[in-house]
Amino acid sequence: MVDVVTCGEALIDFVALRQGTLAESSLFRRMPGGAPANVAVGVARLGRRAAFLGQVGDDEFGHFLAHVLAQSGVDISGLRFTTEARTALAFVSLREDGERDFLFYGQPSADMLWRSDDLPLDLIASARIFHFGSISLITDPARSATLAAVAHARANNVLVSYDPNLRLALWPSIEAARSGIRAGWALAHVIKVSEEELAFLAPGFDDVDQAVRSLWHSSLRLVVVTRGAAGCRYYTDTHQGDVPGFRVQRVVDTTGAGDGFVAGLLVGLLEHAEPWMPEDIETIMRFANAAGALTTTRRGAIPALPRRARVEAFLDQQNGARRGRAMPRKRLKQEGESSS
Repeated sequence: MVDVVTCGEALIDFVALRQGTLAESSLFRRMPGGAPANVAVGVARLGRRAAFLGQVGDDEFGHFLAHVLAQSGVDISGLRFTTEARTALAFVSLREDGERDFLFYGQPSADMLWRSDDLPLDLIASARIFHFGSISLITDPARSATLAAVAHARANNVLVSYDPNLRLALWPSIEAARSGIRAGWALAHVIKVSEEELAFLAPGFDDVDQAVRSLWHSSLRLVVVTRGAAGCRYYTDTHQGDVPGFRVQRVVDTTGAGDGFVAGLLVGLLEHAEPWMPEDIETIMRFANAAGALTTTRRGAIPALPRRARVEAFLDQQNGARRGRAMPRKRLKQEGESSS
């Protein structure tokens, strides 16, 4: 039995070593990445059992990714290799304005050729949470495989989490992106969405609350809108609220920060039974905010994802700084759980 199963892309990020546009960058460092793979590693580093489903090329980069995932404690029994296409590559740089430049190579890449026949249905059904993103919804056969995996999770009462990761350059058109990403939204119980992604999915709404409610559906239990260093805003059927973020001494690289947040969010949800009361959600959000913030202090995505002991130490430090002004933090740990 596994706590969290993620599915989608695993790829190689070539991260620029100096700030600037990709055109200005000349030195890059190879880093393992891909949002669903990042989340699986993040969950494992926070002390829970994680598995990753997807496909990479039967090449040096693909086997490197498999090794990194396995070494991080992720179950890779559902990872497939193919000779039909190469492992996807992404070149990433941090511009002077703080935004990231992305350039993707591989059309199609190995992850886009993942098929429904490769789904480990028993593993999906055994999970407590199934997490997927929008990138694997762009084209078949990966789209059909992802939708089949989500359908199987829902049929087996597995909580479905979704990240509408917006990468317009990978979609054939803006209209296709909006429609495809909304299709994933309609299947989820829990969604993490950035302010930018929300504005794209619900154009015409100046108010975040109205935008979220315009996309609300009967299966949704929690939507979290991330706001960078400002923290996040959460929504349930009955409650909504803001949870402030954390500042770190030095931001090195924001790549993977959202995935670190998602990993913290999912681990928090595992450790707080439904129905989630506002105090439960705020505890979960603080943990997720801390995991996301710490991810920005190191370069790359997977290499930067924090272990649980580091997150808890950071929260203890933050609690000490605000002692006397905040309510005590509920401990996010269950009996028999690893603390690292």
